[in-house]
Amino acid sequence: MQNKLKIINDPVHGFIKIPHEILFDIIEHPYFQRLRRIGQTGLLNLIFPGATHTRFHHALGAMHLMFTALETLKQKGVKISEEEEKGAMLAILMHDIGHGPFSHALESMLMDDWHHENLSLLLMNKLNEDFNGELSCAIKMFQGKYHRKFFNQLISSQLDVDRLDYLNRDSFFTGVSEGNINTQRIISMMNVCEDDELVIDAKGIYSIENFLTARMFMYWQVYYHKTSALAEFILVKILERAKYLISQGKDLPATDNLKYFLHREKSLATDEDVERFTQLDDNDVIQAMKIWQNSDDVILSYWCRCVIQRNLPKTIISSHPFDSEFIEEKIKNTNEFFGIDNGNELVHEIKRKLLPYDSEKQPIYLLQKNGQKIRLEESEDQLLSGLIVNKTTRYILTFPREISHLNS
Repeated sequence: MQNKLKIINDPVHGFIKIPHEILFDIIEHPYFQRLRRIGQTGLLNLIFPGATHTRFHHALGAMHLMFTALETLKQKGVKISEEEEKGAMLAILMHDIGHGPFSHALESMLMDDWHHENLSLLLMNKLNEDFNGELSCAIKMFQGKYHRKFFNQLISSQLDVDRLDYLNRDSFFTGVSEGNINTQRIISMMNVCEDDELVIDAKGIYSIENFLTARMFMYWQVYYHKTSALAEFILVKILERAKYLISQGKDLPATDNLKYFLHREKSLATDEDVERFTQLDDNDVIQAMKIWQNSDDVILSYWCRCVIQRNLPKTIISSHPFDSEFIEEKIKNTNEFFGIDNGNELVHEIKRKLLPYDSEKQPIYLLQKNGQKIRLEESEDQLLSGLIVNKTTRYILTFPREISHLNS
């Protein structure tokens, strides 16, 4: 009889326990093992060389934080059955199981608009058949349909264990210390009020404000850093171009599974789509880019060389949209330099916007000593929450580095 109650050593949280055998069985499944080959942060390692961690790391970390959160709530007198504990840990363990190569950038390119959460649900349902319905409770929680609201909130809300893990993990691996949050302190402040809603003990307000601002800094400094926004954009452009060339009858070498998706017409997902998707990972895309950098199509080879040789285009960032004449001039210079007539394919304005704290959608509640709950931004003690309820937008213009010295 194999011992399935393992302990895993994690660089961020230390030792992680696997307290239920079913968790081990899911981790061992090929669908989950694929996450070892899916990077957590796409091409971020082009900017932050340490950011080579995977979705596999992150899913285990989120599962660990879920376990810690449930233990905390039990100590505060919240009744949680073993079935519910298993369900919540399974739901968060599998929350990213449907992620495609290079995180979010390629979802819509490969599977039309099949968001990774739809794919995760699809794969969970398939696994549920294999495990004779043992995942039914987890699936309910993942969908936000469980009758006790706080379980759904721990999995997906503005203060869920998914965010708590990826902020700390991405901060650790990128070396950007502004994203470092005290997850243990935040979790120790969690509570559940009478209507089964997740709340934070009022004295934890500054830990929560610190978490919200850390997330904001991580977005602007890391995820929306102008070069990472550009790298993600280039990936989409590469697959877009590859799909276009294939639709024009050009043969592009790629692994069987990637080829399948490049040839695939828009349609609802079939069983074959799903089966092939679970075989696809970052390696398929990297291998294709390595080959395509020698393509005779100027656009495709240019974008692939940008990534593989890390010779990225020039970017300028602004808080306002760029002037159309300025953009036109960059396109004209690109056409002249490369001797092409579709330079507009290489000049783009990318837009990124962030709302650090959405006070309307799933607000964060504080539980006061008198048992009343109030919204975070309404607390007299808040310092920053009132300031981070506004959306910020940045515009990034990208164009070939080769023309950056012309008329600029």
